Amino acid sequence: MRGATHAKWAACAAAAALAATACGGGGSDSGGGDGGAVLSSSWGDPQNPLEPANTNEVQGGKVLDMIFRSLKKYNPETGAAEDMLAEKIETTDSQNFTITVKDGWTFSNGEKVTSKSFVTAWNYAASLKNNQKNAYFFEYIDGYTAAHPASGSQTTDVLSGLKVVNDRTFTVKLKQKFSTFPDTLGYPAYAPLPQAFFTDHANWLKKPIGNGPYTIDSYTKGSQMALKKWDGYPGEDKAENGGVTLKVYTDNNTAYTDLLAGNLDLVDDVPAAQLKNVKNDLGDRYLNTPAGIIQTLAFPFYDKKWNTTGSDKVRTGLSRAIDRKQITETIFQNTRTPATDWTSPVLGEEGGFKEGLCGDACEYDPAAAKKLIQEGGGLPGGQVKITYNADTGSHKQWVDAVCNSINNALDNDKACVGNPVGTFADFRTQIGDRKMTGPFRAGWQMDYPLIQNFLQPLYYTNASSNDGKWSNKDFDKLVDQANAETDTAKAVEIFQQAEEVVRDNMAAIPLWYQNGSAGYSERLSNVKLNPFSVPVYNEIKVS
Repeated sequence: MRGATHAKWAACAAAAALAATACGGGGSDSGGGDGGAVLSSSWGDPQNPLEPANTNEVQGGKVLDMIFRSLKKYNPETGAAEDMLAEKIETTDSQNFTITVKDGWTFSNGEKVTSKSFVTAWNYAASLKNNQKNAYFFEYIDGYTAAHPASGSQTTDVLSGLKVVNDRTFTVKLKQKFSTFPDTLGYPAYAPLPQAFFTDHANWLKKPIGNGPYTIDSYTKGSQMALKKWDGYPGEDKAENGGVTLKVYTDNNTAYTDLLAGNLDLVDDVPAAQLKNVKNDLGDRYLNTPAGIIQTLAFPFYDKKWNTTGSDKVRTGLSRAIDRKQITETIFQNTRTPATDWTSPVLGEEGGFKEGLCGDACEYDPAAAKKLIQEGGGLPGGQVKITYNADTGSHKQWVDAVCNSINNALDNDKACVGNPVGTFADFRTQIGDRKMTGPFRAGWQMDYPLIQNFLQPLYYTNASSNDGKWSNKDFDKLVDQANAETDTAKAVEIFQQAEEVVRDNMAAIPLWYQNGSAGYSERLSNVKLNPFSVPVYNEIKVS
C-alpha cells in the first residue's frame, strides 16, 4: 500500500520516540455493549491524519479499512474486487462509466451516503490545493490536469469527468480506456466523505467520521487508538467484536513479549527474532500466510549520483551481491521467498506474476556483482548507506544481513552500512522531503490485486508512491497501453513488458516476497489475515 511499509510496534516499560502503551490491555479489555468484548492489537502511528486520499502507508490504511467502505471491497480470502456500496458499475467502452450507489447506506453520524458523497470526495482528493498524497489515483479522470497541473496554478477545483446524475447515480469519464478501473475502487482513496469533512475539517481530523463497521472513540498519538463497533452499520460485514484498541509499539519484539504475557491480544507482524520460537510459543495461534507484499530497495533518482550513465550497472551489481536465499532462510525462517520479479506470487500467472522475469540480475554472483559495479563507475562516494526505520526489530537484522552480503561479495567491509531512522513516521517524512542519499527500504503492500498496482504507483513518472522519482518514457507508454487494453491476458503481457523496462534499468532492487505473519491470544478466535496481510478485524471473535 500505500507507500510501503511493514512495521508494527509498544511496551509497558520501554519507551522510545513514540512509545507508551496502556498496560494490561490483553485480558482486561472488555465492553463494547452488546457487540462483545474489545480486543487489543499492535499498531504504529500513521504518518498523516486519516484523510482517505492522504494515506498511502499500512498503519493508517488499517484504520481506514475499519472505518470506511467504498464502492468495492476486496474479498478477505481471495482479494477479488466485489461490489460493496456499488449496486452496479456499467460501461460500454471502458472509458465512460455509470455508477449506481446502493440505497440505505449512511455515515456513522446519520448522514446518508449518496453519489455526491463520492464526487465531492474525489474532487477534493484531486485538487492540487489540498495536497493529498493519493491525488494521483484520480489522474485518469477527465479534467485532472486542470485541477492538479504538473506545474503552474490549477484552473478548477472539480474534475470535469465527474457528474452527479441523482442521489444514487454518478458518471465518470476517463481520459483514456482503463478496463480495470472498477477493480481499483476498493482502495480507501476512493472512499465517500460526509459533509462534516468539508464544513468542520479540523474537528473531523481529530475524530474522523466514516461509514465502516467501526467508529473512532479516541486517539492519543504515541499511545493508542480506540475503535468501537458501530451498531448502526448497514453492511453485511458487521463487527463480530465490541471494538479494537490499537496500541502503538515502537518495537514489535516488545509487542510479542506483551502477547506472551497476556497484555496484548494480537501481534500482526511477528518479529524476525521470534520466528524460531513462535510455533512452540503459540502453536496454532500463529499465522503464516502468503500476502501481496514485496520488499525492495529503492533509489533516490533525484540525486545525480544515482542517475548517471552507468548507474544502472551499479544498481544491478548491488542486486547480484545480495544472497537472498541465505537471508530468507536464516533470518526469516522461510516466511519470505527470494524475489524473481517485481510483483507477488499471490497474483498468480494469469494475474501477472512471472517467476524469473528478473533473470540473472536477481541471482547471487559475487564476481558478476563486482564487475558490474566497476563498469558502472563504482559505488557513489565509495559506500552505500541503506536507510530504514529502526522502530522494529526486523529491519535492522535484514539490512545488516544485506550489507554483510554486499561487503563479502565486494571484499570490502565498508562498502555497505545501515542507516537507521528512529521512527517510521520520520522515515516516511524524510523520503517525502527527498532527503535520501542512497538506497532505502521500500516494501510494497498491494492496494488491490492487479499487476498494475505493483508497477504504476511505484515507477510511473510522478506516481503517488514513486518515492525515488524514477522516470522512463518507455515504461510510461507501456503502462498507458496496458491500461487501455480490454483483453486481460494482453494487458498482463504489456504490463510485463513494462516490468522488463524496470528490470533493465534496475529502477529498484527486488529482495523477497513476504508472507503475512501474526500471533494471537487464547481470548481470540476466527483470526485470519487477508491477502494484504492485514487482520480481518471485523471477523475476530473475543471470548
